[in-house]
Amino acid sequence: MNRLYPDDPEVLYHNGKIFGNFAFLSMQKLSQVAPGSAWTHEAAAEAYESQGSYSSAIGEYHTVLAIEPRRPGIHYRLGRTLLARFRETSSAEDLAVAIKEFELELTLDPLNANSAYELAEIHRKAGEFEDAQKDFELALKNYPEFEEAHLGLAAVLTSLQKPDLALLHLQKAISLNRDNEVSWYRLSKVERLLGNSTEQQKAMAEFQRLHSKKTNELEASRKLFSPDEVTKQDVDPHTPD
Repeated sequence: MNRLYPDDPEVLYHNGKIFGNFAFLSMQKLSQVAPGSAWTHEAAAEAYESQGSYSSAIGEYHTVLAIEPRRPGIHYRLGRTLLARFRETSSAEDLAVAIKEFELELTLDPLNANSAYELAEIHRKAGEFEDAQKDFELALKNYPEFEEAHLGLAAVLTSLQKPDLALLHLQKAISLNRDNEVSWYRLSKVERLLGNSTEQQKAMAEFQRLHSKKTNELEASRKLFSPDEVTKQDVDPHTPD
């Protein structure tokens, strides 16, 4: 049915129920056959994280590291969870520990582009643009097709008054995904700085079209037990003239 009617909402609904049930049964069996395994605790941590139960998720991730101290990706997931809790509580301690976890992940896995990206985004939001540029460039060195990193680096270069360099990263981001409103918003800002009023207007019109479309659509369904992999770039508070 899925092959015959890939866009039918009823088919998609039943597929979701079927595969969701399979996922539940697999996790249930995992907890029965290997209750103390790192895999079971990691699955529990991801489930808690997806539900917003950050303290419980953090405890489970620490248990995974107690079992396997060098398990790839866990320091990164810990950092992401601490960052999510920081957004709710504004706890400086959570932010500081999140930074440490991302750095630990890079120590274990220097190719982890997601950790480099999160560090870069933290620096960017703190106005530490040189450090942000370094970490965004590291993320892109390891993952050249990283759309969010191109957008983040473009924002940094714009803040450093380098719109010509920012333009290249925005063009790359748009080539990867033409439907991201943030790309067009930032492109509009860069084109204005470069004095390209016609291109600025075109980019702003596309941003407004995508923004309106996004506003009118229902929230996209999120994958079961699968939190966002990285912090998404968003539109800055003030729309350019």
